[in-house]
Order: sequence, then structure tokens, then C-alpha cells
Amino acid sequence: MKVNRNIIEIDEELCDGCGQCVPSCTEGALEIVKGKAKLVAEVYCDGLGACLGECPTGALTVTEREADEFDEEAVEEFLSSKAKETPPQEEAMACGCPSSSQIQGFAPTGVCEGANQPISQESQDSALAHWPVQSKLVPPTAPFLQGADLLVAADCTPVAYPNFHRDFLKGKAVMVGCPKLDDAEEYVQKFADVFNAAGIKSVSVVVMEVPCCQGLPVIVRKGMEKAGKNIPREKVVISPRGDLVSQDRLAA
Repeated sequence: MKVNRNIIEIDEELCDGCGQCVPSCTEGALEIVKGKAKLVAEVYCDGLGACLGECPTGALTVTEREADEFDEEAVEEFLSSKAKETPPQEEAMACGCPSSSQIQGFAPTGVCEGANQPISQESQDSALAHWPVQSKLVPPTAPFLQGADLLVAADCTPVAYPNFHRDFLKGKAVMVGCPKLDDAEEYVQKFADVFNAAGIKSVSVVVMEVPCCQGLPVIVRKGMEKAGKNIPREKVVISPRGDLVSQDRLAA
């Protein structure tokens, strides 16, 4: 059924066929065909635009137009069929996180290596100042959100990054969630309600360096747009090894 909604548009003149957008689309809606990115089918595109930040040429945009309605069941069937076509040793989760065949073990810091690291003089006490923290459970009118600097964190980041409390959480209200496993549209509305009700001063979005996490900054932006707010934002990316990959201010 055709509906008026957001959907990805591809400028073929700008597209160089690099393929960086393909793994960032957790629904598998993008493929490279004859050297150009193509939308496989409108029903597979959720319109959230997680792929936008991966395109180095700016060939991808989100536009509002009449299109086939997004069909989550069709996406699951499509991804399942693609998985069957993939040799077992090459399988990976749709979100880009390692499958069981690609489990990573991180060796602890050696004695000599650890001796060369600076000793932190800061307290290692928890910086968490409120509860709950799960985005679904935090009411937009919560007192701790009023006039706060808001930290929106993908729920794997506190586990991966050893100094999460010291470097990101201290002095901030926090909301955590998973852009892959949770309801994206529900989150868009939740953040819109928060931005309308709480007078948020700034937003830091901390995500993992995997494609499925890249939808979280998009969800926050869409919530901000829905609320008609223009709040300073930054995006922080953490590697699965726990390293700080990047920390960038986002355009309004």
C-alpha cells in the first residue's frame, strides 16, 4: 500500500559505488548494482536514514514522498533468505555485530604495558545520578531531565568503554537503548516529548562502531526535529575493543 512517508533517495550522479552504505542499512534495503547504490525495494526501507553518514559523496538523502509502506515482516523474510545464501563461515548478524563464528576475545593489558599507563587520580565512584536509565522507562517530565545535559547511549557502550562514567556520564542525565532491538519510532516520539518538556541544554550520543548503532543519532535528530528544537549535539563512537574512535559536533 502506498503511503506518504520518509524514504531514501539516491543521486546516481553523485554515487561512486563505494558500497559503504550497504552494511549500514540493517534492513538490507541497499545493494550495489552495476556500480551504483540501488534501493532493493521500498518496503525494506524504514526511512530513518542510518546510511546517510556512511556516504562519502552525499549521494543519499531522505525525502518525503509517496512510497510503499515499510514492512518489517518482509524485511525479516528478505534477510532470512539472504542469510541462507551466505556460506556459514561468512555469516554475520544483520546489524553488523560479530556472529558466533566471529567472537572476539580481548587480551588483558600486560604487566609491562600496564606499568606504562598513567595512574588515574580521579575517583572511580559511579557518576550515575538517577534511575531509571532505560529510554522506555524514563518519563519526559522526570525532574532529573529538567535543564540537563543529556547523554543518549547505546546500551553496549558502558560495557565496552572502561571510563564511561568519568568521560561521558559525569554531570549528565542519561537515557540508554538499542536502535536495532528497540522500536525506533517509539524512541523518536519519546525524545520529541523529552525535548518539548525538559529544556535540554545539550545532547551527547554515544554509539558503538557497528552499523546498527548508527541509527541512534538519527533517531535523536528526528525527535529534535519533531519537537521543533535546535539543541547542540555531539556524536561519540566507541570501538568494540573499547577505544574512542571519534567525537564530533553534529550540524543542527
